Amino acid sequence: MDAIQIAAALARRFEGLYLSPYLCPAGVPTIGYGATYYEDGTRVQLTDPPITRARAEVLLLWMVRTVYLPAVVKLCPAVDNPQRLAALIDFTFNLGAGQLKASTLRKRVNAGDWDAVPGELRKWTRGGGRVLRGLVIRREAEAVLI
Repeated sequence: MDAIQIAAALARRFEGLYLSPYLCPAGVPTIGYGATYYEDGTRVQLTDPPITRARAEVLLLWMVRTVYLPAVVKLCPAVDNPQRLAALIDFTFNLGAGQLKASTLRKRVNAGDWDAVPGELRKWTRGGGRVLRGLVIRREAEAVLI
C-alpha cells in the first residue's frame, strides 16, 4: 500500500463516517471522514445535505492527496518510506499543518531521529485540556508505522 491509502485507512478508522453535517468536538461543521470544507474551498455548513459513502470516500482521498500529503512533504522532506509518511499525514489530518510545523516532532523527523519520533507523537493526546483515549489509540497506531 502507498502512503495515501495507509493514511486514508487511519483517517477512516479514527474519524468515523458521518454522512450528515455535524459539529466536531472543536465546534466546526464537519462531514464525511472529518472534512470541514469541500474541493472548491466552500466550508461545510450544518445545513448542507447529507452525502453518500462514495462521496465521503472521494472527499477523504482528495483531502489526503491534495491537502495533507503536500503539507507533510513540504514540512518533512526527510521522510523515507510510505508508512512513516502515512503516520505523519494522519497526524496532520487530525491536528493540522500548523501544529506539525511548530512541533518538536517535525524537528526529530527532519533530523532523522526516528527513535525519538514515536515519543513525540505520543505527546499529542490531549483535547479540551485532558487526555483522550481516542487520541492515545490514534497516536499509538501512528507510532507503530514509524
